[in-house]
Amino acid sequence: MAGTREPALPKGFRSAELGWPELHRIPHPPYRVPLIGDAVGTNLRTPLQDSLRVGRELGPIFRRKGFGKEIVFVWGAGLAGELADESRFAKHVGLGVANLRPVAGDGLFTAYNHEPNWQLAHDVLAPGFSREAMEGYHAMMLGVAARLTDRWDAEQTAGRAVDVPGDMTKLTLETIARTGFGHDFDSFERTRPHPFVTAMVGALSYAQRLNVVPAPVAPVLMRTATRRNRADVAYLNRTVDAVVERRLHGPAGEGDLLDRMLGTAHPETGERLTPENVRRQVITFLIAGHETTSGALSFALHYLAQHPDIAARARAEVDRVWGDTPEPAYDQVARLRYVRRVLDESLRLWPTAPAFAREARADTVLGGVHPMRRGAWALVLMPLLHRDPDAWGPDAERFDPDRFAPAAVRARPAHTFKPFGTGARACIGRQFALHEATLVLGLLLRRYELLPDPAYRLRVAERLTLMPEGLTLRLDRRSPAASAVGPEIPGARDVPSVSRCPVSGAGE
Repeated sequence: MAGTREPALPKGFRSAELGWPELHRIPHPPYRVPLIGDAVGTNLRTPLQDSLRVGRELGPIFRRKGFGKEIVFVWGAGLAGELADESRFAKHVGLGVANLRPVAGDGLFTAYNHEPNWQLAHDVLAPGFSREAMEGYHAMMLGVAARLTDRWDAEQTAGRAVDVPGDMTKLTLETIARTGFGHDFDSFERTRPHPFVTAMVGALSYAQRLNVVPAPVAPVLMRTATRRNRADVAYLNRTVDAVVERRLHGPAGEGDLLDRMLGTAHPETGERLTPENVRRQVITFLIAGHETTSGALSFALHYLAQHPDIAARARAEVDRVWGDTPEPAYDQVARLRYVRRVLDESLRLWPTAPAFAREARADTVLGGVHPMRRGAWALVLMPLLHRDPDAWGPDAERFDPDRFAPAAVRARPAHTFKPFGTGARACIGRQFALHEATLVLGLLLRRYELLPDPAYRLRVAERLTLMPEGLTLRLDRRSPAASAVGPEIPGARDVPSVSRCPVSGAGE
C-alpha cells in the first residue's frame, strides 16, 4: 500500500536466525555444544584471530554461535563485493561498534543510519578534509613528527630500542589533537601514556569484551570492568569538554575541525551540531583519528624492518624524491608512490579496523544462494578478504608492496581492499590518515635504518582495533651522505595506488 512504512527492525543484537531463513546452508564449526554453541576453545583475548582460523577452515561464508548469539561471517571477494553494493546493503551498527555508543553516541562512526546527525556532521565536516585544508595540516604534522624523531634520536644515542606502538600512538594522538582541535596532550614529554590514551584503550577493550562475554552473566563477570569503564568514559567526556570550553572562551581557532563543529551551519538546511553532538564528534575523531593510524604505522615499520630489501627500495625513493630538502612540501608526500604501496600492503595484511558489518536494505539473496530478510547482517572479515587467493593469488600471505602497482590494482576485482570501510559511511578522514602515515614513513626511512629484534615474532593485540604487541626496533642513524639523491626506482613514476575504500566496522 502506498505510504505504508516498513515495520521497525528489532533493537539490540539480532541473531542470525532472525534474518537468514536458510541458515542451514551456511557451514559452522563441528561439535556444537548446547547453550555454549561454538565458544569452546575460543580465546577471549583474540576473538577476531580465532574467527580468522575458523574462516580458513570453513570457507568464504560461515557462522559461529556462542551463548545464543549467532553471527554470519563473510570473507570471499565475490560475496564481499555484493555486500558493498549500496543499493542493496548499508552499514550495520552492531557488535563492538554499538558497544561504543555510550562513548561516542551518534558520532560519525557509531551513528545508526536513521540518525540525522550523521549526515549533518558529514556535510559540515567534509570540507575539513579538502586539499586546501590538508595543506594547512601538513606543517603541524611535520612539527609533531619532529618531536618523534627527537625522541628516537635520544633513544638511539642511548643504545635503547624504541617502543614502536607506544610512540606511534603518541605521534598520531598529538597530530589529530593539534590539527583538529588545537590541543596539545604533551605525549612526548610523558614517561607513561596520557590518561586519555589509557581511558580510550580501556573503553575499546571493554567494548571488545562485551562481544564475547555471555549477556546473562556479564553483569557479574564484568562488574569491576563496568565500573572502570564508567570512569574511563567520564574521563574522556571531561577531557573533551575542557577542550571545547577553551575554544569557546579562549582564543579563536584557525578554521580547524572544532571551529567547523562549533560555528558552521549546514549549507542547505542551516542546522548546527548540538553541544552534546560536538562532544561526541570530538571523541570520535580523537579515538578513530589516531588509534587506527598508529596501528597502520606500527605494522608498516614491522614489515620494513623484516624486509630490508623493501626498506632499501622505499628509502631510495625518499632520497630521490625529497633530495636534501630539510622538510618535504605537501605535494612531495604524494610522490612517494612506493612508500604508499608499503603502507597499503601493511593495511592489506593487517587492516587495523579489521571488520565491518553490512545489513540488507530489503529482502535479498546473497551469492544467489543465501536468502536474507531486511535487516539481516553479516560481518566482513577484512584480514581474510585481503588474503582471498581468488583476488590476491596463491601467495597472499607474502608481504609484497608491488601488489599495489597500478597495473596490479587495475587487474583485481573491485571491493577487494577495504581498510577504510565502504560506501557512504566510508572513513571521512582516510586521506588525512594516508597523508600523515606516508609522510611519517618517509621521514623515518630517510633518517634511520630499522633493525628488528631477531627473536621477535609478530603478535597482534585486539581491542576492536589491531596493533602489534611488544614490537620494538633498534635504530641506526643514517649519515647525511647516505641520503643523497638515489637512482630511479622501477615504477616510481606510475600513478599512485588507490585504496578503493571501504574501524569492526571500518569507516563512519
